Amino acid sequence: MSDSTASNGSSAASGSSAANSSATPPGRSSNAKAKQTAKITIGALAVMNIVAVVSLRGLPAEAEYGLSSIFYYVLAAVVFLIPVSLVAAELATGWPEQGGVFRWVGEAFGPRWAFVAMFMLFIEVSIWFPTVLTFGAVSLAYTGTDQNLDAQLSGNKAFVLAVVLVVYWLATFIAFRGAAAFSKVAQWGGIIGTIIPAAVLIVLGFSYYFAGNTPQIQMGWGELVPDFSNFSNVVLAASIFLFYAGMEMNAIHVKEVKNPTRDYPIAVLIAALGTVVIFVLGTLAIAFVVPQADINLTQSLLTSYNDMFEWAGIGWAGPIIAAMLLIGVLAGVVTWVAGPSSGLLAVAKAGYLPRFWQRTNKHGMGTHIMLFQAFVVTALGLVYVVLPSVQAAYQILSQLTVILYLIMYMLMFGAAMYLRYTQPNRPRPYRVPGGEAGMWVVGGLGFLGSLMAFVFSFIPPDQISVGSPVLYVGILAGGAALFFILPLVIYAVRKPHWRDPNSTFVPFTWQLEHSHPGVQTQSSVATSVLTEQALASGAIPETGAPAGETEPRPGAAAGDKPNLRPRPGPALGGSGAP
Repeated sequence: MSDSTASNGSSAASGSSAANSSATPPGRSSNAKAKQTAKITIGALAVMNIVAVVSLRGLPAEAEYGLSSIFYYVLAAVVFLIPVSLVAAELATGWPEQGGVFRWVGEAFGPRWAFVAMFMLFIEVSIWFPTVLTFGAVSLAYTGTDQNLDAQLSGNKAFVLAVVLVVYWLATFIAFRGAAAFSKVAQWGGIIGTIIPAAVLIVLGFSYYFAGNTPQIQMGWGELVPDFSNFSNVVLAASIFLFYAGMEMNAIHVKEVKNPTRDYPIAVLIAALGTVVIFVLGTLAIAFVVPQADINLTQSLLTSYNDMFEWAGIGWAGPIIAAMLLIGVLAGVVTWVAGPSSGLLAVAKAGYLPRFWQRTNKHGMGTHIMLFQAFVVTALGLVYVVLPSVQAAYQILSQLTVILYLIMYMLMFGAAMYLRYTQPNRPRPYRVPGGEAGMWVVGGLGFLGSLMAFVFSFIPPDQISVGSPVLYVGILAGGAALFFILPLVIYAVRKPHWRDPNSTFVPFTWQLEHSHPGVQTQSSVATSVLTEQALASGAIPETGAPAGETEPRPGAAAGDKPNLRPRPGPALGGSGAP
C-alpha cells in the first residue's frame, strides 16, 4: 500500500465518483461516451498502477531474506497482485455505479457483508496511520547531523509516540478544512517522497555492488530459493501482500482504455512487472549495503541511504533524503485522514450509523468520525509503550493492518466468483480471461493467496523481539475479532431513522429486478441500463436513489416499480485504501 498514493488516491476518488455515476444520460449516445472516455493508453494505466502501489517503507523487512526475497515478491505478484487487478477490473466494469468494493460485495452477498468490507477498509487505514507515521518519525530523527544520535532518537519510544500523535492530530485538523487545504501538497508528496528516493536508492545500491564492494548477503543461484525448513521465514514475507494492496483502486479506469479486453490485462502485466522490479531492486539495494543482523524495520532504509551517501562522498545528502521521505509520509497521511472517513460518512448517512456520526462541518467533512479515528490512532499509538521496542510495535500494527485488509480482499474475491454464478449474463466490458474456469483459477488463486497470508500473519516472527509470543498472537487475534464483529453488531442494531433523507444511492441490480442477493438470475441487462430505466420510471430520483436495502413488494411483477424501502445501503467511493 503506497505511502505515495495520496494524490493518486484523491484523484482516484474523484475519478471514482465520476466513473461510478457514469450511467449514460438519456439522449446521449453510448458510442459518443465511449469515444469521450477512451483516453488512457496502456502505458499511462500501467504507470498509474505502479504509482498507486509502490512504497519504500517496507523494504527493510524483506531485505532480511536477501536474494530469496525475489521468490517472495514474485509469488505474491502471481497469487495476489495480478488476481486483484484482473478481478477488480471485471467487477468495476460490470457494476460501475458508486460503491466500489461495497457494491461488489453487496451485489453478491448483500449489504451486511458489504458493510463489513467497508468497515475493514476504514479500520485498516486507521491502524495503518501509526505504522506509516512511525516511519515518518524515524525520517524526522535522521534529519540531524549526528548519525549515532539520530539512531538513538529514532529508537526512543517517547519521541516516536509524540511525533505520531502530534502529526496525526495536526493532519486531522487540516483535513477538517476539506480537500482544497491539502490537495497540492498531496499531489507533489508522492513524487518527492517516493519516486525520487526510490530512484536514488536503486542507483546507489547497485553502483555500490558493481563497484566491487562485497555485498552483505550471500550471492548465488541457490540463494534464490527460500529456506522452507525454517517456517518462521514466511511470517515477514506475508507482509509483501500489503505492499501490493491498492491496485484495485485504478480498476475504475478500465472502461477508459480503447480495448479493455486486450489493453487492460497488458497494462496490468506491465504494472505488475514494473512494481516487482522496483521492489526487488530496492530491497536488494538495502541488502547489499546493510548486514542482515543489523537490519531494523524502522531504521534500515535511512541507514542504507546514509551508508550509500558516505560511500559516494555525499554524506551531506542524508538529512535531505530523510526530509523528502518525511514529506511523502505527511502528504499521504493528511489525504488519507479525509478519504476513508468520507467513505464511512457516506455509509453513516445511508443509515448504518446513528445521526451522531453523521455530523459535518461547513466543509462537508465528517468531524465526529474523524475525531473518533484520531482517538483510535491515539490508543494504538500507546502500543508503543506496552511492547518492548518500537520495532515490535511497528511489526504488530503492520500485521494487524494486513489481517484486516486481507479480510476485505477475501470478500472481494469471493464476490467476483459468486457473481459469475448468480449474475452470469450481466454485461461486463472486461472479463477475467478463460471463461468460468479462468475466474475460478484467478479468483481462487487470489482468495487462497489472501487466506494463506492471513493465517501466516498470526505467527510471531523470529527476526523481531515481540515480547511474549502469546501476547503478540493475542493482540492480533483479539484485534481482528473485535473489528470483524463490530460491523456485524452495528448492522444488526441499525434503525430506519438513522438514514439521512438526502442520502442517495443507485440500488443494487437485485433490488431493481425485485430479487435478493445470491439468487441466480439470467438477466443480461447492463447496470447502467437498469439505472436509466429506474430514472425514467421515477423509481429513483435524478440525483440517485435512497440508499438502502430494498425489497420487492409481495407479488411484484417484472414491470413494477421497485419498492424502495429506506434501509442502510452502500457508501460513495471505491476501495482505494492506502
